Amino acid sequence: MTPQVLLLLVTVSAWAVVGVTVLVRASARSRRRRREYLRRQVEGDPLDTLVLQVQLGQIATELRRLSDSRGFAVAHHTRAAQAAYDALLAEACRRAGIPVEGPAHVTDVAREAERLREELELTERGWTW
Repeated sequence: MTPQVLLLLVTVSAWAVVGVTVLVRASARSRRRRREYLRRQVEGDPLDTLVLQVQLGQIATELRRLSDSRGFAVAHHTRAAQAAYDALLAEACRRAGIPVEGPAHVTDVAREAERLREELELTERGWTW
């Protein structure tokens, strides 16, 4: 065998090894990402839960501010904020595994007793906002 043919065989073999290694690593990375995605779907992402808690706190603060206000269109803003709060509360309950009797539409306001029940059950499970 001539040195050129030997060099060609070594080069082709090296490229084949590199190609197989890249494919194996890409496949393993894809499996890891898929497993992580499925785990987050089942368990929920803790950062998403934290964002939801912060949003609940912001809307609750807005509702308290609106209850003290005498400004223009306070009733309209209060209804909109209450509907947003109820929707976030229902989402929090779904993530915590609490059965929800939510409003039929996003703009509907939940009953006061249902809202209180959801808040109490979330608080019992360690949620704060």
